[in-house]
Amino acid sequence: MSDASYIEPIDGKLYPLDQPRWCSDERRPLLITPTPGISRDDLETSSKSLWRYRAALPVDIPNPISMGEGLTPIIQRQWDNYRPFFKLEFLNPTGSFKDRGTSVMLSYLRQCGIASILEDSSGNGGSSVAGYGAAGGIRVKILTPTSTSSVKIAQARAYGAEIQLVEGPRDASEAEAIRQSDGTFYASHNWQPFFLEGTKTQAYEIWEDFGFRAPDNIVIPVGGGSSVLGLHFGFKELLTAGQIARLPRLFVAQPLNCSPIDASFKAGTDEVVARPVAKTVAEGASIRHPIRLKQIIAALRESKGDTVALSEEEIAAALRKSCRYGLFIEPTSAVASAAFARLVATAVIRAEEETVVMLSGTGLKAASTVIDLVQTPPTP
Repeated sequence: MSDASYIEPIDGKLYPLDQPRWCSDERRPLLITPTPGISRDDLETSSKSLWRYRAALPVDIPNPISMGEGLTPIIQRQWDNYRPFFKLEFLNPTGSFKDRGTSVMLSYLRQCGIASILEDSSGNGGSSVAGYGAAGGIRVKILTPTSTSSVKIAQARAYGAEIQLVEGPRDASEAEAIRQSDGTFYASHNWQPFFLEGTKTQAYEIWEDFGFRAPDNIVIPVGGGSSVLGLHFGFKELLTAGQIARLPRLFVAQPLNCSPIDASFKAGTDEVVARPVAKTVAEGASIRHPIRLKQIIAALRESKGDTVALSEEEIAAALRKSCRYGLFIEPTSAVASAAFARLVATAVIRAEEETVVMLSGTGLKAASTVIDLVQTPPTP
């Protein structure tokens, strides 16, 4: 373990990790100072979960809240004339990649004495926090938009979480959760930086999947950015530790109807760029104002990656094809498949390159939407 701290990336101010926080004193998002990375000799190979990479975490957590998250399959499938690798993150315990971040974040918070938390979510994050809260004996309240999938709300309720529905767009739930946070710790998967320490295990796992090396490209469906930042942090640590020779290129995939990262990246800036927002079938990626936009843009630039914004029809077409290949994913995951199709069609990704497509959430949570999209004939 390293002598890590919370760090406010704008002004560089440090805060000790033994005092749980969700933001800086100036109400800006925090990160955790980089850890030195690990080698294959540091893996706890007896652990059949992401906790095999515990040596890469910034603090020692001897008694984690774990339900076997991580170690998801990676499979190679034909996609037209290409054979990408699909990382099946939807096979995590509550049905999404967010279980990685939740397991580490709640384990840390419980270790710090936190017994009751607030979370805001449009679906998978809330389901995950509710599930791991139940597993770890932590009381959970979820604030979620009224438009959230009823199945995801039902899942969180089944775990015993208190649910408050909030009228308005996704960020209205966040604003209400922050307003209520004076009385209960705000364990937001978008704000609390230990969540990123969990999602970075995706990088370590892909490194292990590929025989302790990095693939050429990774295509990621992105809303708030926790997956792309986790992957970037993990691979950066592996590069620092001398375990890989180069960073993989990271590609952010977003629905065009809500694509703030693509808007900024394509404009060559890390500032907010105005772009119309509309309803999208990819509700998990419908984040209008990613709080770590600057860090996401920096990660893309450093990895020599790019962004792709997909139409609703491109997303639906990719979902139909994924289901025909036996991958029952939610529409948000299909954004990544659609991005891969665009990237190979435009020769940004070549056939001989090794490309991982991250499939973040299960179609079981949006079954009625998936069925509607699969059964609807494509637009001529």
